[in-house]
Amino acid sequence: MRTALLQSSGRPGSVAGNLKVLDEAAGRAAATGAGLLVTSELFLTGYAIGDDIGRLAEPADGDAADAVAETAVRHGLAIAYSYPERDGDAVYNSVQLIRADGTRLANYRKTHLFGCFEQEHFTPGGRPVVQAELNGLTVGLVICYDVEFPENVRAHALAGTDLLLVPTALMHPFQFVAESLVPVRAFENQMYVAYANRVGTEGDLEFAGLSVLAGPDGVARARAGRAEELVCADADPEFLAASRAANPYLHDRRPELYGPRT
Repeated sequence: MRTALLQSSGRPGSVAGNLKVLDEAAGRAAATGAGLLVTSELFLTGYAIGDDIGRLAEPADGDAADAVAETAVRHGLAIAYSYPERDGDAVYNSVQLIRADGTRLANYRKTHLFGCFEQEHFTPGGRPVVQAELNGLTVGLVICYDVEFPENVRAHALAGTDLLLVPTALMHPFQFVAESLVPVRAFENQMYVAYANRVGTEGDLEFAGLSVLAGPDGVARARAGRAEELVCADADPEFLAASRAANPYLHDRRPELYGPRT
């Protein structure tokens, strides 16, 4: 499945503006034959927007979800977009996957919150593995900091995730995560990892860009630079099956030696 990564910070503070950016990117992605478009973390609203996070938060079935579904249908591709999700009094840092026919397939709430800003504004999610079937692949969802915990990604591998989607807001000086850690996660867990980052500055934060689609061989199939960019590459199920047959990591595990450790 051709997968497009939208490396963009959009228009921080403007949901309407970001929906327009998303629509334009979906058109470009569809023109390349992409079946899936992945945005950066909190693309719908912006990341470093302070208390506006709570004001702009919407339920998973809110107006913005309807607008993204219309975009998916109009361009004929699935969209995974990240947004602040309101559920009662709680606000979650979430990503929702919408199929090309507009169906909401899966919604994931970030389980590992990074830094004081996220811990102040969001409630942590409680489900580490959220998956959906899409175009013959089992697609999993995590967000940014989650992928830096090997237990999180290994849980997806053991649950059969083929393609892990990771909207992210990786900032300087942590670019080694995009450059090195993400391809290693893909290799050690025998999956594709689609890591879509923000870029530019918001407040005192400078985002690193370097979005990447890494294959199960640890090789980047697509890599963005440090500017706004749309990059595309294929998540090939046949290559994935061959790679898993040749790589013994998951088969050779001995969990009885590791035990329940915390």
